[in-house]
Amino acid sequence: MKWIANISRILVGTVFVFSGFVKGVDPLGTAYRLEDYFIAFNWEFFIPFALFFSIVLCTIEFVTGIMMLLNLRLKITAWLLLAMMVFFTLLTLNDALYSPVPDCGCFGDAIKLTNWQTFYKNLILLPLAIFVFTYRKKFKPFTTPGKQWLIALFFVGLFSAFSYMCYSHLPVIDFTEWKTGHKLFPENPKPVKYYLTYKNKKSGEEKEYLSPNYPFNDSTWMAQWEFVSQRVEDPNKYYGKSLIISDTTGNNVTESIIRNPDYQLIVNSYDLSKANVPAFIKLNDFCAKAYADNTATAVLVSSTPADIVKFVKENKLQLDFYTSDDIALKTIVRSNPGLLLMKDGVILKKWHYNDFPDYAEFKKSLEAR
Repeated sequence: MKWIANISRILVGTVFVFSGFVKGVDPLGTAYRLEDYFIAFNWEFFIPFALFFSIVLCTIEFVTGIMMLLNLRLKITAWLLLAMMVFFTLLTLNDALYSPVPDCGCFGDAIKLTNWQTFYKNLILLPLAIFVFTYRKKFKPFTTPGKQWLIALFFVGLFSAFSYMCYSHLPVIDFTEWKTGHKLFPENPKPVKYYLTYKNKKSGEEKEYLSPNYPFNDSTWMAQWEFVSQRVEDPNKYYGKSLIISDTTGNNVTESIIRNPDYQLIVNSYDLSKANVPAFIKLNDFCAKAYADNTATAVLVSSTPADIVKFVKENKLQLDFYTSDDIALKTIVRSNPGLLLMKDGVILKKWHYNDFPDYAEFKKSLEAR
């Protein structure tokens, strides 16, 4: 039984360390998912504290995993582990049944699971946690209780500081589709296939056809069959599908910006009312110099035209503003505002507003490419 208990401890500890790390490395992304939960459960009053809860939750999860792996204070840690697993299992069961949020984000953006997959994952981990809890008094620690607490506190301080650093700058590992090096459109796109399903009105038989290989010109056939659904197979791998950029008159200008063959700067701000104003003023001067050197700049926001005009007037900005969905903007750069450099659809560099480059250094780096 001892080896089973140790395997359970190591497996659960490894999962908790991994889960805590991939969320803690992107605390702002985790905070966004917590906000989704707060909205779904009508707990909007918690939204201002989402980032704090994000760092605390990821730290607790990571340190619990470390304590499992290192066999630290397991008589107490096992209680915490069991309580967390029971809570997460019930929460993810609710997610699977009712889908209050589309993605619980248990592994951040590193591994995407459906709500049912997340629940099944917890069903596997819960018995392991119960086994560790049952066997908790028989694990032999490698050092004294006082030293065990010191080690635990060390990891609490280390990981919470690490997570806050990733918030104050950018995640040291980017798991999003807007990762540096990704190209937002395929070089030689393969044709997209559209499959249409039709059902016979009398027999109920269903048939799937690869469009346009179905008898749509046969009026008799069309009278006997009705459209049911469409399935799309896109063999091309590309990123940023969710991004749609519109100009101030509502025209879709996504392609002209994303496919710019020259250097393209993108400033993103999902909410101007929450944006760092000094950073925007700094960007105003930075982008003016870039424009003089023929580097295009597009500022993507999700605010209304009236809010944009007000923000521009109050801060005396001379920037080209476009609108996009706030969810996409939250993903592009984990910063408000954030700065991104592209060329021919390839993401070359991203900056948090705490790390905006000096223009002279920026220009020099472009010339060196």
